[in-house]
Amino acid sequence: MARTLITTAEYIVEQFEDKGLAHFSYAVLSGKRVILIDPQRNPQLYYDFAKKHGAAIVGVIETHPHADFVSSHLEIHQKLNVPIYASSLTKSKYPLTAFDEGQLIKLSDKVGLRSLYTPGHAPDHIAVVLYEKDKDKIVFSGDSLFLGDVGRPDLLDYSPESDKQRRHLAEMMYDTIHEKFAKLSDDVIVYPSHGAGSLCGKSIRKAPSSTIGYEKKNNYAFEKRTKAEFVEVLLSDQPFIPKYFAHDVQLNNHGASAFQPSLAVIKQLSKNYQPKDGALIVDARSAQAFQASYIAGSINIPASGSMETWLGTLVAPESKFYLIASDDASLQTALKKAASIGYEANVLGIVLYDAADGSQLAAFDKSSFRPEENKYTILDVRTSKETKNQPVFENSINIPLQEMQKRIGEIPTDKPVLIHCGSGYRSATAASLLKKHVPDAKVYDMGPAVTQFISANSTH
Repeated sequence: MARTLITTAEYIVEQFEDKGLAHFSYAVLSGKRVILIDPQRNPQLYYDFAKKHGAAIVGVIETHPHADFVSSHLEIHQKLNVPIYASSLTKSKYPLTAFDEGQLIKLSDKVGLRSLYTPGHAPDHIAVVLYEKDKDKIVFSGDSLFLGDVGRPDLLDYSPESDKQRRHLAEMMYDTIHEKFAKLSDDVIVYPSHGAGSLCGKSIRKAPSSTIGYEKKNNYAFEKRTKAEFVEVLLSDQPFIPKYFAHDVQLNNHGASAFQPSLAVIKQLSKNYQPKDGALIVDARSAQAFQASYIAGSINIPASGSMETWLGTLVAPESKFYLIASDDASLQTALKKAASIGYEANVLGIVLYDAADGSQLAAFDKSSFRPEENKYTILDVRTSKETKNQPVFENSINIPLQEMQKRIGEIPTDKPVLIHCGSGYRSATAASLLKKHVPDAKVYDMGPAVTQFISANSTH
């Protein structure tokens, strides 16, 4: 989705949102020159923007090597022969043009972009300040400053022994907030590279933009505290790290292959094709379609939601898999979502599936459900924080979805297992995982019905 954020006599700023990844990228137009900032995997929307305005893309800025999505910077560079600007500290394999603190990219005689060194989320992170004449107007803050939050400092080294490095980055973030962002004028607009729902932060506010002044008053990172106190606050309660994050950092440092050609080589197999036993199958259909008829052993990760995150969490980046959908449009959506995290090369084949004689998951009957009767093992697959802040059922077992595959043995199956999350999306995936690993278990997915029980509990 694209939205025009600002149109002035001197420049236009367009924001492109990838909702599945809560990712924002930007096109800055001044005169007939366009600079892109943190572009998503499919570059066509940026080409369309430039064409619409009769302008030329003249460069791409990467604020840092991204962990949660794959950028199209190399493809754009190769197609248009334009520079990729990034910090000189970035250890790239692609041809990098240094864009370090204070360096400028002039778009017109009045408008330009200035690099601001903002480490903390990554040691080579930069933000980009748009200025008009002598006045700063906008800061594209990348993953350093979010709305209500800052970028997490624990994604550079994924080993459990990396506490020292995380703390060092958290200290750098403290300096970035107080020595860089806090010194910008209060009226400078903040455009981050992620919004609410991204795993690059822990408490990002749902909005497309903010101002430095608003963040100073409302963002915990600007509160008065010592550096040591800030480090403890920042490192606490960070969300889990999906399996694919390290893979995407490496892929972005090398530069990904061109988007459409990567999809074009994937084989479409015959309708209702049955992979061999033991094959990894990701079924991107809705929970209702999956539960009515599915290939035994499949994992249900519906394309309608945050498929990218859960695919990259539950399927390792080295794993090969088949991808299933119900129709051509859904299949393309699922494939593009896989490609957005660099997983299209892992797809062994794509399959349209509408068979009615597959395995079935029994439907949950909410009308006869009485939690106090204790007829089920109730499995809550939300995060521990969600469960603590908003308990739903007494005596439920909490195993977050991202931990399920390694903790399957902890789930009692002597009674039917009733699975819930907060909306019905994660529970669908969890139900398929439990049936995959414990085929004889009687499993029910509460689905969206859980929202009624959440609402009921919240009124007491």
